[in-house]
Amino acid sequence: MAFPSLTPTQRNFETGDYPVKTYKSQSGAEVRLLYGNQRTNMKLSLSYANLTDANSELFLDHFDDTNGTFAVFDLPSEALAGWSGNSDALDASGSNQWRYESPPQLVSVRPGVSTVTVNLIGVF
Repeated sequence: MAFPSLTPTQRNFETGDYPVKTYKSQSGAEVRLLYGNQRTNMKLSLSYANLTDANSELFLDHFDDTNGTFAVFDLPSEALAGWSGNSDALDASGSNQWRYESPPQLVSVRPGVSTVTVNLIGVF
């Protein structure tokens, strides 16, 4: 099962950083080593407001299909809908995949309508 192809109502993106190791000597001198040329630890939080229970269930089913936080998956283009910048700004390698950082959070707004928030981590 693919990640639901719905457009989020809110998106929060943390860019991550390049893998750097810092070594400090007793004198305070610092040496920094760069261990790669791609950002790691990117985080993406997507919120979907006022979904029907059927659409909300799609996220719960997808979480189960990926064995929770274990498996990685691709995001559909709808997940970045509304972003007018280059899509590579939200994808350091151009082939980034995602996994769940935590289970989807579902908040009941009223009977039959919910808001779902998913927190994802970028992986290569």
